[in-house]
Amino acid sequence: MEDKIKALNERLQNAYLGGGEKRIEKQHNNKKLTARERVNYLLDEGSFEEIGVLVTHRTKDFGMANQQYYGDGVITGYGTIAGRLIYVFAQDFTVFGGSLSETHAEKICKVMDLAMKVGAPIIGLNDSGGARIQEGVRSLGGYADIFYRNVQASGVIPQISAIMGPCAGGAVYSPAMTDFTMMVQDTSYMFVTGPNVVKTVTNEEVTSEELGGASTHSTKSGVAHVTSVNDIASLEDVKQLLSYMPQNNKEKPRALPYELGEELRDNLSAIIPDNSNKPYDMHEVIKGIIDEDSFFEIHKDFAENIIVGFARLAGESVGIVANQPMYLAGVLDVNSSTKAARFVRFCDAFNIPLLVLEDVPGFLPGTDQEWNGIIVHGAKLLYAFSEATVPRVTVITRKAYGGAYDVMNSKHIGADMNFAWPCAEIAVMGAKGAAEIIFKKSIAAAENPEEKWLEKEAEYAELFANPYSAAERGFVDEVILPKDTRRKLIKAFAMLKNKDTKLPQKKHGNMPL
Repeated sequence: MEDKIKALNERLQNAYLGGGEKRIEKQHNNKKLTARERVNYLLDEGSFEEIGVLVTHRTKDFGMANQQYYGDGVITGYGTIAGRLIYVFAQDFTVFGGSLSETHAEKICKVMDLAMKVGAPIIGLNDSGGARIQEGVRSLGGYADIFYRNVQASGVIPQISAIMGPCAGGAVYSPAMTDFTMMVQDTSYMFVTGPNVVKTVTNEEVTSEELGGASTHSTKSGVAHVTSVNDIASLEDVKQLLSYMPQNNKEKPRALPYELGEELRDNLSAIIPDNSNKPYDMHEVIKGIIDEDSFFEIHKDFAENIIVGFARLAGESVGIVANQPMYLAGVLDVNSSTKAARFVRFCDAFNIPLLVLEDVPGFLPGTDQEWNGIIVHGAKLLYAFSEATVPRVTVITRKAYGGAYDVMNSKHIGADMNFAWPCAEIAVMGAKGAAEIIFKKSIAAAENPEEKWLEKEAEYAELFANPYSAAERGFVDEVILPKDTRRKLIKAFAMLKNKDTKLPQKKHGNMPL
């Protein structure tokens, strides 16, 4: 028995070394942790239980029979984060560049299947050169097996992908179908076709970083939801992100202990400028409403005219969607609509209540927006809110104009509670533009058209550019003082905690994609 135990320990030691000391050193020189170091840092100390540690590939062609590494380039298993059961896989770049083989894929599929059976989140730490070309179609089939499971798990268990190295070709589609994609500055990149192929086909010269680095995907494409400065920071971000989510779609997020006080916030009254055309930072409003230091922003540097992210309100997890007047006056456009719609659907899938902070002058006009499908993209956000069954509360801080008023979680599309601040302006359009249209003839006929226009603008504003017409019709439940906002929201979400809404029976809707 002693010899057998020794033989097992030798195999395990070889497995723990991955591709060997030299490749581990190279990984460290590239400012990257190894796959095993990442798993150990991510999970609670001593909690990781590995599955498939002695798996090897089955390929005999191209001299592969003489290159066997235990684990076959991916570490899989389960453990805990803050005491919660989590499944994880981490691709090991020190073994065949983390390339995906048939057995590599089987290991990932095994933990994905277990996560679905048990109802626990799965986290993928991606660091792979792509398909293992020595295996041909078997590697491609392995990717498809993973893709299929991503789709089956979608909306059932949270799926988080951390890109901590290369992720190219077909490999990019698995992270794209998970709920959140995290990237690391300078060491991670994602693209379907690399710089060499791009140059051959389009004659463009571009680096990997320019084509698909963290900066590109966090600012231009929106592929990356969160970007971190290094591996450690990325793993910490994964932990924090996970803290706002439940284990699965049948549970609610964990609440943190919280003792209620008076919950008044006087500073909220000083944020909105008297001039309704002056911008302000909606982050200040969010900060004044939520629990201290609890905001975790998603897509921070993409489509900045809308803010989305998680926070806590009296210890409870909430998802926030907020127009940002500091960028494009907070208008809705192609990118912001898609960004918000995806976030709303995630929150709805995992029982996270939605708080909407509204200051929107409408949709961005122009040929660029129309030709790029603002109609369809705007409809995505409208659709997402309309089908959401979680508690939904809106606060109109200033402007709520035109069709954007409807889209931003209005009472008409199923919002549960709608509040407005006294400075709110709820109308078809701004008073200046409305006066020009309604009183066009009388303005043109006046001795002083400019003076007449201002007079009619004031007349329209008195009638419609306020929250009271909407409140009289019940479209706004209450006009509240800004300082009361946090207290009102805590009470509203507590009242809605056991909300139970059933959608019409159907296979699924046909969302305008």
